[in-house]
Amino acid sequence: MVNKILFITLSNIGDAILTLPVLDALRKKFPEAKVTVVCGARARGIFEGNPDIQRLIIYEKRSSLRENIKLLISLWRERFEVVVDLRNSFFGVLLAARYKTSFYTRIPKDVKHAKDRHFYKIGRILKGLPAAEAGKSLHFSKASRQKVDDLLIEGGIGESDKFIVISAGARSHTKRWPKERFVELIRRLSKELPVKIVLAGDKNDEPTNEYIAQNTGVLNLGAKTSLSELGYLIKRAGLLVTNDSAALHLASYLNVPVVAVFGITSDARYGPWSERSFVVKKEISCRPCQKAQCRFGTLECIFLVKTEDVLRAVKEIFVSNSQEPIAKSRDNFKRILIARTDRIGDVLLSTPVIKVLRDRFPQSYIAMLVSPYAKDIVAGNPYLDKVIVLDKEGKHKGWFRSLKLARELKKEKFDLALVLHPASRVHLLTFLSGIPRRIGYDRKLGFLLTDAIKHTKQLGEKHEAEYNLDLLRYLGIEAKDKSLFMPVKIDSERWVRGFFKQEAVNETDRLLALNPAASCPSKIWPVERFAQAADRLAQKYGFKILVISSAKDYKLADELIKHMHSAAINLAGKTSIAQLASILKRCQLFISNDSGPVHIACALGIPVISIFGRNQPGLSPKRWGPVGARDRILHKAACIECLAHNCQKGFACLKAISVEDVVSAADSILEGQRVTP
Repeated sequence: MVNKILFITLSNIGDAILTLPVLDALRKKFPEAKVTVVCGARARGIFEGNPDIQRLIIYEKRSSLRENIKLLISLWRERFEVVVDLRNSFFGVLLAARYKTSFYTRIPKDVKHAKDRHFYKIGRILKGLPAAEAGKSLHFSKASRQKVDDLLIEGGIGESDKFIVISAGARSHTKRWPKERFVELIRRLSKELPVKIVLAGDKNDEPTNEYIAQNTGVLNLGAKTSLSELGYLIKRAGLLVTNDSAALHLASYLNVPVVAVFGITSDARYGPWSERSFVVKKEISCRPCQKAQCRFGTLECIFLVKTEDVLRAVKEIFVSNSQEPIAKSRDNFKRILIARTDRIGDVLLSTPVIKVLRDRFPQSYIAMLVSPYAKDIVAGNPYLDKVIVLDKEGKHKGWFRSLKLARELKKEKFDLALVLHPASRVHLLTFLSGIPRRIGYDRKLGFLLTDAIKHTKQLGEKHEAEYNLDLLRYLGIEAKDKSLFMPVKIDSERWVRGFFKQEAVNETDRLLALNPAASCPSKIWPVERFAQAADRLAQKYGFKILVISSAKDYKLADELIKHMHSAAINLAGKTSIAQLASILKRCQLFISNDSGPVHIACALGIPVISIFGRNQPGLSPKRWGPVGARDRILHKAACIECLAHNCQKGFACLKAISVEDVVSAADSILEGQRVTP
């Protein structure tokens, strides 16, 4: 029989909440016992007003020796049968009791979470502690509930309205996700989910909450609720989005779903523990350091967490009906490297892999290794954490410099590499960097891979995007979304607005873009025919003509314009890849040889007419054609056996494609959109 229990908990609010499951278990095992709680001043709101606690003692760290001795004598006179001291204070040492926690308890390594460590500590003295109902020790008075309900109604949120609580603060600045990202998140949530947002926090969070409220217009209840009122607010909401904070533990204790952003601290020890929870983190090599200050001064671990990462987690919890705990089955590969170091079109056709990996491993750190000229294809991709450039003609020219890059990759501590395009240098780099799992194709030093898949791309049996996804299928991951992604950057958008203003191109103008160039002569349709097709379409649809190409193909672009009767703007060599994307985004139609810009246009949803020549399976439209629903492919195989660059027939396959073929293809796309010039 136990009549009196002394429960000494921790000072910080979050730490004190982590001890509540122990208190619940004690009360369930000894329902008749009178409970005395000793806590710090900051945590008093957790216990105040709780009718199941007989006495609450607020312990001040700065109390004098005389006051401490007086309190000790007072506690000693109570003759407690159970003393649970989770603070490891001198009270626990000096007080006698039938059951008393030890000042030092050796806790096994597999007991990681703080709440479980507390439970282990008391389990050493009391066997068979029962599991208690979530939230049992947190008392919501009628007045507290009424106050919160009134605040919500005043803010336009009724009983039937769905809302999410966002607590953007944290006691330490090293734990705070940037307030600007919270603004972005709220704007996206408001557009994409039928939900309202409520801000919460204490007085220390007021500047952050005021900034967010001013930039989003959401209801700000920060510093307007007590601790127990905040608990009731979170329970009513049904979902909390926060940093590593006291609010996180409050929601976890109430078994409310949580999306938590973690940086320097360990989610294994302090992460959310409700049944449905999601930790958003980036597994960079130095986290979790659990230091008060970032040794690099960058806090990269938390700044790398993107709005898209948190939004995805919120949607998964908010929309999904599954009751399976989310955070338990996601952590197979923590740090992933995707390698694709060939041309821009090839890299763009690899972007579905990035999205699928992010969906499958939302908490993982994902980087991509690309060539310098393809960097703009993936820089700014919301599903990537880092872009690494392999400059084999410059910075990394020669094997010695490549070894230096291998050492840099080794520091990244990747545990998976997906080599989408076989390349000897890349296979060697991933091998020397010590990546334990390396998946790719069995060509060009393919024996350096841990998993080498048979290379059959030359047969052209499927699209290149599907060949890329085959490496994921090898891992048992199937793609739901196979769409290409091309980031459109603010700077390039600004540049295009200025350029169009200079060239007198208005927003209402209909634009046709032409690309007369390609990577080799066997892919280049005659410029005279390009010119004739452009003239006919300009006259028929009122297009303004833009000619694009790289700087090395300037002469080809210039020749095309000379053959045209319509005016054209020559952009050859004048745009970066990012600027080209912003140009194509504004076009109604793009006509091109088989080349990288075709796939940029596809990713942006711009209809494409793509002209193919050579009759080889590995170079066919089936493997390299545009993938848009409105796109058209023109290909006429003129030879049974293709001699490629050594063609003896003047590339008859290309010449077999007529101007009429191109115009008819354009008509089929633009049908119903004809404008009288």
